[in-house]
Amino acid sequence: MAGQTISIVDTHCHIHEIGGPEGDFTHQKWAKAGVTDPDAVVAAAAAVGVDRLICVGCDVDDSRLAIDFVQSRDNTWASIGIHPHEAKRYADDSTELARFAAMATEPKVVAVGECGLDYYYEHSPRADQLAILEFQMELASRLKLPMIFHVRDAFDDFWPVFDRFSGLRGVIHSFTADKNVLEQSLERNLYIGLNGIVTFSKIQEQLTAAASVPMSHVVIETDAPYLTPTPYRGTICEPKHARTNLEFIANLQGVPPQEMSAFAAKTTENACRLFNLPE
Repeated sequence: MAGQTISIVDTHCHIHEIGGPEGDFTHQKWAKAGVTDPDAVVAAAAAVGVDRLICVGCDVDDSRLAIDFVQSRDNTWASIGIHPHEAKRYADDSTELARFAAMATEPKVVAVGECGLDYYYEHSPRADQLAILEFQMELASRLKLPMIFHVRDAFDDFWPVFDRFSGLRGVIHSFTADKNVLEQSLERNLYIGLNGIVTFSKIQEQLTAAASVPMSHVVIETDAPYLTPTPYRGTICEPKHARTNLEFIANLQGVPPQEMSAFAAKTTENACRLFNLPE
């Protein structure tokens, strides 16, 4: 890609938690790696062409942190979400859910999520996960905001809930499913978020599906500080690694080197269209 102008959107990161609450697991991961300056992380990303970032909330307080973080930083936006792991904390808390809903109309909030269903870990009961997911879908549907979905071992329950809402837009974050789920996602015009997992996955069904995602529906993400791509395994993941992810995915899909910049531009166009970002 030498000599090619490139602009990449990292559509999913958690850099707002750098320097965040000390008891937070993600903050601890950043701190353990010695990362204390979020602006240096943003600058390092921009230096390699990753020049727009979406900071993704995972509970009510974390969503508040994401919103506050992006207000003073150009080319950063926030998504507010209640992760399925956190669903049991909020299922019966109408006060916190009202607080969460009020955040959705604040400046620079561009999506609802990370939300969904996680039956792999099942840290929250399935009933609570479903209730909190539907609450967030109703909010996004009413405000016409796109959604960031986390779905793990739960698509059989996810699709019936999704299909009850008309016009929902969104992305399947950290896509690791097979071609059958890919086809179901594309039938619903959902975007596919690909990240560092594809660079180290040994599961052929995942790689085949990732190679098959139409260019029109690919968005690039990191999930920083998680899912560091090969060849940087063992170090902290940062938004700058979105470029590594993009190059691997392009190669996986057979994009010629001279067309890599065009591939990057298309993923950026997709992200801007989905999240209503300035192009």
